[in-house]
Amino acid sequence: MRIAVCTQKGGVGKTTTAVNLSACLARLGRSVLLVDADPQAASTSGLGFQKVDRTIYDVLLGSCAAEDAVLRTEVEGLELLPSCIDLAAAEIELADAKDREFRLSRALSGIKRDFIIFDTPPNLGLMTVSSLIASDAVLIPVQAEYYPLEGLAHLLRFLDALESRLGRELRRMVLITMFDSRLRICREVEKQLRDFLKSAVLKTVIPRNVRLAEAPSHGKPIILYDPLCSGAKAYMRLAREVLEVAEGR
Repeated sequence: MRIAVCTQKGGVGKTTTAVNLSACLARLGRSVLLVDADPQAASTSGLGFQKVDRTIYDVLLGSCAAEDAVLRTEVEGLELLPSCIDLAAAEIELADAKDREFRLSRALSGIKRDFIIFDTPPNLGLMTVSSLIASDAVLIPVQAEYYPLEGLAHLLRFLDALESRLGRELRRMVLITMFDSRLRICREVEKQLRDFLKSAVLKTVIPRNVRLAEAPSHGKPIILYDPLCSGAKAYMRLAREVLEVAEGR
């Protein structure tokens, strides 16, 4: 299953979700490739890589094959296709390429993993569209506050248009993040989402957790940094729920 982790708004747990979902799926025995499609390269640094020789940028420009740029991580079964700041120039460099939005999909067509997870930029530019085209499903992290709901509505309209263009549907999964059950606003936002989007909203909710925020600075997913914290337990529940979706249960 190929999943694009996608949101228009930064700071809602997009990269945290991409990294930790990938790591937890690998911990459950699946082969996972995390594709860092964001020029900020937060997934790359979050898994402990600061300087790499080949990245997704080289793959898109045809300098190397995707498999040649893949790196092994500390988590058995989890691999990374890293990113770098040069990726920000790809949209300009590929401006005249008619196939630019499909290059990523073709580059990954021969890669066989149980899951490929895309960490996309917090916008609807080339890399986000390319990741969605290469995916079967989209996972949308939504912070339990009102402002992110406006961005979600816009993103859902964008997905409708993209699906019409592609002639196929993407499985939609909405994940509530940064949840604090003590706050009324969090409970109200969760109710609104579940009332409006029904089963598209995942049962798992990711809590606010300091250890989740600390883990990237140590270059580790949460299951290596603090496997017993509430954030680690939540992402393991998420991985199991995503497995159920992937297996049609």
